[in-house]
Amino acid sequence: MPTITVLPHRELCPAGMRLEAAAGDSLAERLLAAGVAIEHACDLVGACATCHVHVREGAHTLAAPDEDEEDELDQAWGIDAQSRLACRVRVGQGELAVELPRHSRNHARER
Repeated sequence: MPTITVLPHRELCPAGMRLEAAAGDSLAERLLAAGVAIEHACDLVGACATCHVHVREGAHTLAAPDEDEEDELDQAWGIDAQSRLACRVRVGQGELAVELPRHSRNHARER
């Protein structure tokens, strides 16, 4: 069973965490179920970019982002080459390490 490592985030996951997932699981849903309160203003339909994460390890085990995801990522804060929308990522067969961005597109949450 693949393992997801969430790197420490000052507010959302201060100690970091490791959790198991099944191949095909939604990354966003696994994070939320584990108590990591990632933003998801569009209710996980890929239309708001608030669930933006950086996949620091294991990106090669994931399906490539489609054009809709890439277009939505253009609206996210602090994107890089490893940016993905957690609601669009389906866990693959390998281990993942994800970093939660410092801010989200939801300005009410930024500090």
